[in-house]
Amino acid sequence: MGIYEELQARGLIAQVTDEEEIRELVNNGKATFYIGFDPTADSLHVGHFMALCLMKRLQEAGNKPIALIGGGTAMIGDPSGRTDMRQMMTEETIQHNCDCFKKQMSRFIDFSEGKALMVNNADWLKDLNYIEVLREVGAHFSVNRMLTAECYKQRMEKGLSFLEFNYMIMQSYDFYALFQKYGCNLQFGGDDQWSNMLGGTELIRRKLGKNASAMTITLLLNSEGKKMGKTQKGAVWLDAEKTSPFEFYQYWRNVADADVLKCIRMLTFLPLEEIDKMDSWEGAQLNQAKEILAYELTKMVHGEEEAKKAMDAAKELFSQGAAADMPTAELTEEDLDDGKIDILTMLVKSGLVSSKSDARRAVTQGGASVDGEKVTDIYAAFTKETLAGEGIVLKKGKKNFRKVIIK
Repeated sequence: MGIYEELQARGLIAQVTDEEEIRELVNNGKATFYIGFDPTADSLHVGHFMALCLMKRLQEAGNKPIALIGGGTAMIGDPSGRTDMRQMMTEETIQHNCDCFKKQMSRFIDFSEGKALMVNNADWLKDLNYIEVLREVGAHFSVNRMLTAECYKQRMEKGLSFLEFNYMIMQSYDFYALFQKYGCNLQFGGDDQWSNMLGGTELIRRKLGKNASAMTITLLLNSEGKKMGKTQKGAVWLDAEKTSPFEFYQYWRNVADADVLKCIRMLTFLPLEEIDKMDSWEGAQLNQAKEILAYELTKMVHGEEEAKKAMDAAKELFSQGAAADMPTAELTEEDLDDGKIDILTMLVKSGLVSSKSDARRAVTQGGASVDGEKVTDIYAAFTKETLAGEGIVLKKGKKNFRKVIIK
């Protein structure tokens, strides 16, 4: 099985423009391909996970990845999947985010000895002359056709700024520039980027001739992958300072039963033969599959040692109601009232809920516990002595935990 066929078997390929040519390229290690990342934060999140894993798979098959950081397009903002305009960022913030991305990407991609490149589209977009763009690039785009793109259609009711309208042209120009500068002959992106990607392919062929070698491919469920990075409390980051290895492990440990095998197939590097045997798993076996998923992905992002610690902490938590490596909320004496803290205040201070009303709801509905014991009294309080030393394990619902200690 070639790498192209493996990507198909893992459910990663949704659409292609030139399937036989693409199959030939990637199976023979001849593809120089790019995937774009907009630096809208100072850390990648699990919504980027599928793209990073894909880059790793293709590089291991002999192909050359280009990680394109959208330092230029980030100044405009991608309207895809959004109902309002992105907040403008300063050039300094964008550069800081770009620097953070490369450090995290290096866990997945080997940038040594020219095996992969990281480039910033600000290097060519910022120097473009507006008249030149209109004449040399804009002339190849039909406004009528652009307005049929899904990324624009969903914004038309609320209003689409002219600034954002240019995003497709800028992304298309990226492929053209990468083709010219680095011989990039293949672009990958999420299914929500299909119109933008086709624009790049067509721009190359219109400017350089129909025989120009430029192709596109999209990843099945990549837009869903972006949603993977969101929880009720915000994004699940790849930066350990933002999302601890334990929280990262727990996120994947708690995926829905219906999604666990799909995630294992798309995101892990376990052999397909091994995964196929899991297709018949059900009940308690699905919990085992979730542990496999959580361990493999945590190991990939945070290393084997942290993955083992997170796994052991999770098992200890469920077996004994305590875990040394779980996220910790540190209280001070200022948080106490007459040497005690009530359950509602503690839930808020720990970050497990955002308000006293949410805390009250969790307690009255039986969704709060301390050291494995359910707390149903909204006036229950805990002393400084109880929180000293190892502290307590505070739990809200089935998935959210904090060790609460006092300094």
